Amino acid sequence: MRIRSLGVIDDAVVELSPGFTAVTGETGAGKTMVVTSLGLLLGGRADPALVRIGSPSAVVEGRITVPAGAAAAVRAEEAGAELDEGALLISRTISAEGRSRAHLGGRSVPVGVLAELADELVAVHGQTDQQGLLKPARQRGALDRYAGEAVAGPLARYGEAYRRLRAVTTRLDELTTRARERAQEADLLRFGLAEIEAVEPRAGEDAELAAEAERLGHAEALASAAALAHGALTGDPEDPEVLDATTLVAGAQRALEAVRAHDPALAALADRMGEISILLADVAGELAGYADHLDADPRRLAAVEERRAALTALTRKYGTDVAAVLAWAEEGAARLTELDGDDERIGELTAERDALRAELSGLAQALTDARTEAAARFADAVTAELASLAMPHARVSFDIRQTEDPAGVEVGGRTVAYGPHGADEVELLLAPHPGAPPRPIAKGASGGELSRVMLAVEVVFAGTDPVPTYLFDEVDAGVGGKAAVEIGRRLAKLARSAQVVVVTHLPQVAAFADRQLLVEKTNDGSVTRSGVTVLEGEDRVRELSRMLAGQEDSETARAHAEELLATARADA
Repeated sequence: MRIRSLGVIDDAVVELSPGFTAVTGETGAGKTMVVTSLGLLLGGRADPALVRIGSPSAVVEGRITVPAGAAAAVRAEEAGAELDEGALLISRTISAEGRSRAHLGGRSVPVGVLAELADELVAVHGQTDQQGLLKPARQRGALDRYAGEAVAGPLARYGEAYRRLRAVTTRLDELTTRARERAQEADLLRFGLAEIEAVEPRAGEDAELAAEAERLGHAEALASAAALAHGALTGDPEDPEVLDATTLVAGAQRALEAVRAHDPALAALADRMGEISILLADVAGELAGYADHLDADPRRLAAVEERRAALTALTRKYGTDVAAVLAWAEEGAARLTELDGDDERIGELTAERDALRAELSGLAQALTDARTEAAARFADAVTAELASLAMPHARVSFDIRQTEDPAGVEVGGRTVAYGPHGADEVELLLAPHPGAPPRPIAKGASGGELSRVMLAVEVVFAGTDPVPTYLFDEVDAGVGGKAAVEIGRRLAKLARSAQVVVVTHLPQVAAFADRQLLVEKTNDGSVTRSGVTVLEGEDRVRELSRMLAGQEDSETARAHAEELLATARADA
């Protein structure tokens, strides 16, 4: 990894070799930035506070070897990344303003893609992970992960049935608790539909009636206007001297016809005057018949107004016009059908709920059985590991229990509470010595014991669900003496099958590393490119001496450091 402007690190390169690498240095020198950097490369949260003061951004670049065909390689290629000779090049940039960018195999990708690769590439464990192990939910997850397909299969089927049951129960509760509201809504719909049915409105009827009412209300004025217009076109029989429009146009046409042969322009106008004569005759004929067909019956006008009033009563309640009223009636009828069918639907949902609860009971029992079987194997394996970590008399066990709940599902002949992960409450117990009762590790384990339990759990996982790299951030906190030596020995054993990186302050652990990196600050308080060095020979002895006694040149500390290295080489 190359780290730039991250925390106290100005610009440094960290080369992590295969096997066991120990990262050491004075407190505050920046050792934990190695863990932070790797976390950023694997999609961790970008905190702008990590950016070195005075720098516009922090950058972490890494090159991670990935076997061809591995799940991580396949997912990376799906994201458009390209492998470089069997390795993935990952880059993460954090600006001081908080923006974050990620690149994978030369392609810009969402940070979430890096997080998807994390579980396949690296297992990171630090003090926060130890605290997480104290939570029963994490302990149940650890047990399920260890059990593998024996739990994963039933758990997937259980989860699907659980989600369906939640949906059915929610819908059933809604239907039953809102029975009164639904009955009231149905009554209102029936009343409205009956009112509309009694009137029997027709689409567009309101516009037609409005036009008819306007015509009937002005019948006399319309008839008078039509008569005057007809007289102006055809003349007044009682006064032949009055010239009418038809006569005048006919005279104009005759005048033009007389000279049309002498000028084509006048001939064209004569033709147009003929057309006007025909139009005037048509209009005159229609005006003559208009008055005959004009209905001036007051009874018809009253009937129209009465019908309009009935339609207006509907539009005030159900829509802005008759079309909206008809649309409301159509939707209301559909809704009423739905409401009337709710009783039948309640019966169907009740039957479906009971069937799902029975299915959940069977799946919850299968989960309990699988977890109980896996818990015995898991506890025995962790107990054996603890014996190798200077806790020979410690015993680990699991408490798998259920809480009775009348509204729950049946498991083992009892009705118990259930949730999205089954009906089991899982808790990891530790009896640190013979005669001590098993107690939850949150109460029964000291800091050093908890560190060793955490390591033992991870070693057991390595045999069933391995990842290429394990990173431990001060997993040896609270440990010293012989226990520290055993932790170093166990980490070295784990490193035979995986890459192991440990940030440690214990020389007993660092001595077992295949490679030791020293992180140290310059005089200005930063870590530069030269601030991360590989320790070999005399330099490594001096660093182990410092870790042992705080004095690099102490002969006693040097002798002890050389003894630790000799012990580690003998175990290799």
